[in-house]
Amino acid sequence: MTDQRTESLGKLVVLMDKLRSECPWDAKQTHTSLRPHLLEETYEVLEALDYLDEETGKGTEHLKEELGDLLLHIVFHSRIAEDRGHFNLEDVANEITEKLVRRHPHVFPTESESEEETKDMEQMASTWESIKKKEKNRSSVFEGIPKTLPALSRASKVLRKASALGINQIPVEIEPKNEEAFGEVLLGLVEWARINEIDPEETLRVAVEQYVEKAKELE
Repeated sequence: MTDQRTESLGKLVVLMDKLRSECPWDAKQTHTSLRPHLLEETYEVLEALDYLDEETGKGTEHLKEELGDLLLHIVFHSRIAEDRGHFNLEDVANEITEKLVRRHPHVFPTESESEEETKDMEQMASTWESIKKKEKNRSSVFEGIPKTLPALSRASKVLRKASALGINQIPVEIEPKNEEAFGEVLLGLVEWARINEIDPEETLRVAVEQYVEKAKELE
């Protein structure tokens, strides 16, 4: 990291120190009280990405602003944890750095493996999931997917992990293969569910759980 980036982040940390000690609102915040604000800022980053044109650069200023708001929450939560003697921002940075090194053996190979052995894309995905499973001491890679996610988001994550494990996917053909066609199919399914008085969210949630149980047997 360059000195300029280190200095910029350092200024934010110092500013948070001052706010926690001198601003009554900032001083009384907790991890729990900041939850709705963190969620709101996350959605605002996603909205900024929706309007971003990566080719022309239009919307980058808005994205920069929203990423700054999200970064503030990372610093804020780290400071709250530090005040309670749990961890600090440096611990957070070290944790993710060490994790990324562990999960990228194709970039940081150990003495027992070569770069050539780890650069196959499918092998990389499989290795990533295996390392995560070992790190978290989980019996299944699916255990790390929050059940509180919206059903469609959870379904997407479950199927992505299943694919990384080489588990056969559910055969579906949609033509043409683009977002518009897929969106129309999804909307049509929701309409079909409405007509037949079926809750699409709950139905998908149940279907995902059934799929996970079957997939666990194949891990």
